[in-house]
Amino acid sequence: MDLLKDRQMKAVAGVGQSETSNEFWRALLANEHSGENYRPGKSVQLHEIAEELGLDEKAVLKAFAKFQSLGLATLGGNFSAIVCSPSSKDMRETYAIRAALEEIGGRKAAPSLKAYTASLRHQLDEMRAAVRHGSLDVYAQLNAKFDRCILEASQNDVLLQEWDTLRLDLRIFAAVEKVCKDIPRIVASHQPIVDAVENGRGRKAAVLLRNHEETFLECLKASGMDSGFHRALHSDLERAKDIQRAFFPPQSLSIPCIGCETFYQPAYEIGGDYYDLLSLQDGLWGIAIGDVSGKGIGAALTMASLQASLKAQTLHRHLELSKLIKHVNRLVYESSPTNTFVSLFYAEYEPAKRLVKYVNAGHNPPIVIRTRKGRCELLRLESTDIPLGIAADSTFAPMTFQFEVDDVLVAYTDGITEAANQDGELWGEQRLESLLRSCGSQKPEQIINSILDEVSAFASGQAQQDDMTLVVMGVQAGCGA
Repeated sequence: MDLLKDRQMKAVAGVGQSETSNEFWRALLANEHSGENYRPGKSVQLHEIAEELGLDEKAVLKAFAKFQSLGLATLGGNFSAIVCSPSSKDMRETYAIRAALEEIGGRKAAPSLKAYTASLRHQLDEMRAAVRHGSLDVYAQLNAKFDRCILEASQNDVLLQEWDTLRLDLRIFAAVEKVCKDIPRIVASHQPIVDAVENGRGRKAAVLLRNHEETFLECLKASGMDSGFHRALHSDLERAKDIQRAFFPPQSLSIPCIGCETFYQPAYEIGGDYYDLLSLQDGLWGIAIGDVSGKGIGAALTMASLQASLKAQTLHRHLELSKLIKHVNRLVYESSPTNTFVSLFYAEYEPAKRLVKYVNAGHNPPIVIRTRKGRCELLRLESTDIPLGIAADSTFAPMTFQFEVDDVLVAYTDGITEAANQDGELWGEQRLESLLRSCGSQKPEQIINSILDEVSAFASGQAQQDDMTLVVMGVQAGCGA
């Protein structure tokens, strides 16, 4: 008896028809690359399968009918079926839905899971062990268990019904073989999710869950490319990168009495981070940095919408800052996909007074380095409002900050602080602050290089998981009184 049949026999003993369907699916997939019984294109006789496994023929027929609905088999005459390879398009679309389900569920689940992170960490350790031993089938089972655990903790019956209707536990098995070379990176993306849950950061856990699923989706997309399609897509993405570069301000643009340096590197070909410098009326300057939830093309489109909305609103100089951001929020809310949101720090700076008025809508607090008599102080421009795009009627409260000559503003996205090493540990805000305390006398370009060097050394060759953006601005003498 071959390994596949042995697995099937053990799985079928004492289980119901639904569980039998699951084991059929897993067996078919497991044998797709290692045996002849269920290879794509192979014709199988359902009565022979029923006889071999001691099952009712109707149960086998129902199982294959479900396979057919999922694109795994095609039923034929004479109680037969043709085994099919799962549709890459179907799996990609399903994983896009899965990403949305996980993000919605994660936001509510995080508080209730906070006391049970030891269980999540144990599951993650088991996933790592399964990958080390090359047991993709076991990894897929653990991956499905991890995700479903979060949905169950959300206590949202609609999400669970959607999960079951799409048979996502089985589709995970279908996809794992196609992304096997990327599995270590996918496993590593679980770690920051667990960390966010342990810290009770539901919103952060939700974003990370979506990013995790989109990482899987990107790998899935790449696995289905033939060389011709890959070349065409690569060409399109190169053009998309050129277009996105045009969204960012030219290097020649400068704010009076401000030395400014920037850095932007997407995790994939194009990304969802955003920064801009805007020349406004009355000698004011707009300074923006933002981060769209998710990665890749979808995030880039939302980023483009944000940039266009913000530029359009800044033309209306009669608007107060709170009303301006409120209008931008509504435009983002109306033009973005459901469950997409944007963290944004937007400031209007008056060089003559060195005064800035700003709104921080859920973004990482920019840090001001202030050096006095050899002592370095760090001041944070904290977030006071929720990100854009969550609710249409959100309100935003502006804050003010008085800069001094030689102050340095360091604004960043969480791709910097959430760079991970091989153990899944994040670089973190504490390391950033520790580094900045030693940078008081450095110029903006030197500060950016110091940050990138430290992050790179910490990550030690691990793949970049999120877009990275830095905007560093030094206040110079000459404009104020």
